[in-house]
Amino acid sequence: MADLNLARKVLQTEAAAILALVDRLDGRLDEAVKLLHECEGRVIVTGMGKSGIICRKIAATLSSIGTAAFFLHPAEATHGDLGVIHSNDVLIALSYSGETDEILRLLEAIRRLGARLIVMTGFPGSPLGLAADVTLDCQVSEEACPLNLVPTASTTAMLALGDALAMTLLVEKGFQQEDFASLHPGGKLGKRFMRIDQLMHRGSQVPIVQGDTAMKDVIYEMSRKGLGMTCVVEDGRLVGIITDGDLRRHMSATANILDLRAGQVMTRNPVTLDKTILAVQALNAMEHRKITAIVVVDENRTVEGVVHLHDLWPTEI
Repeated sequence: MADLNLARKVLQTEAAAILALVDRLDGRLDEAVKLLHECEGRVIVTGMGKSGIICRKIAATLSSIGTAAFFLHPAEATHGDLGVIHSNDVLIALSYSGETDEILRLLEAIRRLGARLIVMTGFPGSPLGLAADVTLDCQVSEEACPLNLVPTASTTAMLALGDALAMTLLVEKGFQQEDFASLHPGGKLGKRFMRIDQLMHRGSQVPIVQGDTAMKDVIYEMSRKGLGMTCVVEDGRLVGIITDGDLRRHMSATANILDLRAGQVMTRNPVTLDKTILAVQALNAMEHRKITAIVVVDENRTVEGVVHLHDLWPTEI
C-alpha cells in the first residue's frame, strides 16, 4: 500500500519551498524583468539534468507570452553550439549549487560576447551566483526526497520562480488577451481566444424574419436553422430577436400565438456584439446575462452573424 503520509509530506515540503520564496523576493526580480523586457535578442535558458527540464518549461512559458526564448544544453554549447549566443541576448542559467561545471564553462564566452546573465541558484554566493548580472535566490531548506538527495523541492522552487518572473514580465510588456490569442491558435486555448467572426453562423445559416412575418413562418425559420432564436429585421437592420423563451412566454399569455406577427413577440434592442470580440469575451457575456445566443452586427446594425453558446465551448484540450 502506498505511504500516503509520505506523499503528503512531499507536497507539504514542496509547498513550503515555494512559500519561502515570497519573503525573499526583492529588487533583484525587478532587475531581471528589466533585462528581459529590454532584451533586443533572444532569451536563452540553460541548465543541466533536472534543472535543464525546468529550463525547457521556463523557455516555453516565455515564448507563450511573446518573448523569443529557447533551451540551450550547456554541455552541447561548449561543443559547438556557442554560436547561438549573441551580444544582445539574455541568458537565464539554473543551477541549484551554483557550481555546475558545464555552465561555469560558458561564463567566459558569455562575457566575451557581451550577453547578460540571470542566474537562479540556491547559493547566491556561489561562483555562478557571483558572476551573474542578476542572481535570484531559490534556496530550499530540504528536498522533498526522503533521502534529501533527489531534486524535488529545489526544482519546484525554480519552476515557481520562473513562472513569477514570466508573469511579471507579461504585465511589464502590457501583454493582452489579443496577443495571447495570436500565439495560441490551436486547441482549447485557441478556440477561447479566436474572434467570434471565425466561429459565428453566417449567411444562410442565420435565422432572419421581418417584423410582419407570421408566427407560423417564424417558428418554421427557428426550427429550420436550429439556433433556438431568430433575428427580426426591418429595412435591413436588427430591431429585435425571438427566442424559444419568448415563444413559451407568449404561448402561456396568448390564446393563439399563431395569430401574432414577429414584431409583436420579439424582444426589442437585444444584446449584440461586434465581430472583433474574442470568443472568451462573448462566452462571459452569455454566462453573465444567462442567454444562449448573441447577434453580431456592424455599425449600422446590419446582421453579420449569430454566435451560439455551443460554438464557444471548447471541444478539445
